[in-house]
Amino acid sequence: MKKLSKMRSISMLLTLTLMVMVAVPTMVMADLQPTVDLGTTSSFAVLAGSTITNTGSTTINGDAGGNVGLHPGTVFTGQASATVSGAVYLDDATALQAKVDLVSAYDDAAGRTPVITIPTELGGTTLTPGVYDSASGTFQITGTLTLDAEGDPDGVFVFKTASTLITASDSNVDLINGARYCRSFWQVGSSATLGVNSHFVGHIFALISITADSGATVQGQLLARNGAVTLNNNTITNGIC
Repeated sequence: MKKLSKMRSISMLLTLTLMVMVAVPTMVMADLQPTVDLGTTSSFAVLAGSTITNTGSTTINGDAGGNVGLHPGTVFTGQASATVSGAVYLDDATALQAKVDLVSAYDDAAGRTPVITIPTELGGTTLTPGVYDSASGTFQITGTLTLDAEGDPDGVFVFKTASTLITASDSNVDLINGARYCRSFWQVGSSATLGVNSHFVGHIFALISITADSGATVQGQLLARNGAVTLNNNTITNGIC
């Protein structure tokens, strides 16, 4: 009896071990979302398609790259009042390549799965790494959105909106428990607007345009595929991840 009992115990232990070996890789793969490859776009804090317009003392910088690019447009209105730590590329080969890489990054983010559908209003919520969209096709932030990486600095957040992204005045995106701006991506199907004195975190890929209202700050990138980027006394910091 003792021998039989011992054999049964060993058999159960082996079964449990096999179950754990199978389950752990599955859980890891389910939670692991790769970052979005930015290509040459990574060195651009601001990139637009038609025009770039700046009002007031805007600062564009960042250790990852404070470049400004425009293609196929050629006009950067208000450039003289902007402080740019990198280079400005207007309708040249460098800007064109950055736009090509932006399209790839946009399509990558747009195709990410599995997707969790959440309410339009992100303010007052705490989210963990994953891919999110909204049933309404829009996102807005009123108050504070908290991104919690749960101790994983490589945790990736992807937000996909078929239409607009709008942040309210004085709104904020807060990073906790290892969350990083460079792992936060916002794929916007039309245009994004950042409210007065708001603080935004992440890479915005907008199909059309991006407007940063007076005093809005960005830790990340403003990248508009086809339309304009409009700035007004802003600070955009594209730092190293």
